[in-house]
Amino acid sequence: MAIIVRLDVMLALRKARSRDLARFVGITESNLSLLKSGHVRGVRFETLGKICEFLQCQPGDLLAWVPDDEPGKGGD
Repeated sequence: MAIIVRLDVMLALRKARSRDLARFVGITESNLSLLKSGHVRGVRFETLGKICEFLQCQPGDLLAWVPDDEPGKGGD
C-alpha cells in the first residue's frame, strides 16, 4: 500500500496518549489501533478532523504517500 499512516509519530511529537485521543474522537482504542497500523479501508472526514483538532495538526501530517517500487527495479 502506498499510503502510510503517521499517527504514532504525531502522538509522540505531541506527547499524547492513544487512550486520550480515542476518548476525544469518540472511537474505541482498538479502532484507533487499527487506524494507526493502516489496517482500515477508510476514515471519515469527521474522524480525521477530530484527530487533527486533538493533535493540532493538518491531515497531511498524519498521512504520507510513498510510491510503490516499479516492477523490475529491484524490489521484486
